Amino acid sequence: MASRQRSNPIVVFLAVGLAIGFLSGYLTRPETAEIRLGPISIEVRGDNVARGGGELTSSQVQHIAIVTLIGGIIGLALGFATKSGKIKF
Repeated sequence: MASRQRSNPIVVFLAVGLAIGFLSGYLTRPETAEIRLGPISIEVRGDNVARGGGELTSSQVQHIAIVTLIGGIIGLALGFATKSGKIKF
């Protein structure tokens, strides 16, 4: 008889946290424009959330990465809390 294997809550919550963090980071990325003319690089940042398509700038990628990392840390913490029995679902 094959026993049913339970999924590891740490891995599940980490994956969910990373996915939610990436999605929220992408949807809340700041409006930024980079202009490069030879060795000169000018970055203009607005106060609004970016709209439409287009290429991601380096500061937008940084924003997405930071929010994804925060989501992963929160997911990892929830996974450890669930595994230790402090949180029940």
